[in-house]
Amino acid sequence: MLASLRKASSRLPLRSVAASQKRLLSIHEYQSVELLNSYGIPTPKSIVAKSPQEAFDVAKNFGKDDLVIKAQVLAGGRGKGKFDNGFQGGVHKIDSPEQAKDIADKMIGSKLITKQTGEKGRVCNAVMLAERRDPSHEYYVAVLNDRVSQGPVLVASNQGGMNIEEVAAKDPNAIITTPIPFDTGLSSSVALDIAKKLGFKDAQAQKEAADIFQNLYKIFKDKDATQIEINPMAETTDGHVLCMDAKFGFDDNAEFRQEEVYKLRDVSQEEPSEVEAQKFGLNFIKLDGNVGCLVNGAGLAMATMDVLSLHGGQPANFLDVGGGATPETVKKAFEILLADKAVKSIFINIFGGIMRCDYIAEGVIKATQDLQMTIPLTVRLKGTKEEEAKALIKESGLKIFAFDGLDEAAENAVQTAHA
Repeated sequence: MLASLRKASSRLPLRSVAASQKRLLSIHEYQSVELLNSYGIPTPKSIVAKSPQEAFDVAKNFGKDDLVIKAQVLAGGRGKGKFDNGFQGGVHKIDSPEQAKDIADKMIGSKLITKQTGEKGRVCNAVMLAERRDPSHEYYVAVLNDRVSQGPVLVASNQGGMNIEEVAAKDPNAIITTPIPFDTGLSSSVALDIAKKLGFKDAQAQKEAADIFQNLYKIFKDKDATQIEINPMAETTDGHVLCMDAKFGFDDNAEFRQEEVYKLRDVSQEEPSEVEAQKFGLNFIKLDGNVGCLVNGAGLAMATMDVLSLHGGQPANFLDVGGGATPETVKKAFEILLADKAVKSIFINIFGGIMRCDYIAEGVIKATQDLQMTIPLTVRLKGTKEEEAKALIKESGLKIFAFDGLDEAAENAVQTAHA
């Protein structure tokens, strides 16, 4: 999120293939609000609705008319997004229950397309209705893991409500980065000092901001978060400090002790093929090319994609089957690859260290036969049980292009995809 800052998060803003070994859970805005409120962190009052009629009922019973309705989609840029039904914008002001119902009807069940979703967009299954609170000033606050100090930090700026990377690029001095002692968290004096540096106008606002800083770190530690981003945190015209929007990320490695958090996962917001791959322990990320890749090891997988690109090809995916793959998991990997209609050829590149090449060969042969695969298949197997694997492929009688050299194999995979 803050790659351009001097002290950056260990998490990149875009989903990089280099980070494919982890799935960092994100949750919806209404879920983030509930989590913030459970730690005593103030936000505008908000209620989720999962149907147009619910939106009508929520607005009718809210207690005030001037509300905001927000599409609940796991992506940034919702306000400037467009739904696949033509409706413009994922955030709107509303003044009546009827308007809430009408807009919810246009949002729920449709896909919102933003700069972060790609052209396919993401389905909106719910909307959040929130009271309007007028900010007199907006701030940016985040709690992140910092590689430089090897611990958590609080990153804050008095220029909130905008792209923080742009703020960092134009005015690095506008960013205040404060290391947080892991065990004890932010002390009251340090938190209050940050609030004063940011320019909160009076003692009450400074105290409210300091309390928020401390409680954000408590959530970060208690819930094994990788990122908490509040943008904006607002000082309102009535003199209070509120978190107006929140973005959370949680560490996949902590899922075993964060069951309640991981129950919030919304797989409808994820690529279905990636969700399916995770069930079988496959590290898979869908890309936009036409050459399906099946590789063992993240480094070799990235090198394979680079070589395909050098030969004019476009990888359709990142797929690392890992060191413990069996013929059954290899077959499942093939099913996932073949489900992508854009895939015109498949390239298997295996270096047998822990992985046995003959297991891969068995899986390839079984998948080719059972799935009645018709697209070209290029295979390069090197290492443990290599000769046995080559013998299995040869004896199968299947049309499989086998190569020893990486360049030759990649070139063939690209050519057959184009053909």
